[in-house]
Amino acid sequence: MSNIYLVGFMGTGKTTVGRELAVKKKWQFADLDDLIELRVKSLIRDIFAKKGEPYFRKLEKQVLKDASREKNFVFACGGGIVIDPENIKIMKATGKVICLAAKPEVILKRTASCCDRPLLNVKDPKKQIKLLLNMRAPYYARADKIIDTSKLSVKQVVARIISLL
Repeated sequence: MSNIYLVGFMGTGKTTVGRELAVKKKWQFADLDDLIELRVKSLIRDIFAKKGEPYFRKLEKQVLKDASREKNFVFACGGGIVIDPENIKIMKATGKVICLAAKPEVILKRTASCCDRPLLNVKDPKKQIKLLLNMRAPYYARADKIIDTSKLSVKQVVARIISLL
């Protein structure tokens, strides 16, 4: 196993867990959204607003391809990265894919104070969360393992991931 890819919906803990997991394994950590922003020198919300989601997904795929060449990295991936089957193939060929999940209510609570979630800037964010979770469920199911983080601490999630590897 070369890398660990944390996938799942926004607010499930990918970045927080990823940082802690990297420390525990003595690996490097990178958030793919941060890498995208660095590459194009623009915030994710601005990319969505100015160029749209299809453009963002194209960038995301290219950054994933480039990042996947690294070894001993924990990557926190954007919530929609799994929609493209080629992305799943890249991740599985270069590491383990762990999906972090959470109940819609937990996701809403965790993301409520954050205004840079372009897909949740809608009238009824809870309804949007449920809709997106249902749409993405078959894609998230392709992960090597799924961990529900709703009632777990970061340390508990990290311990579960390490025990699964």
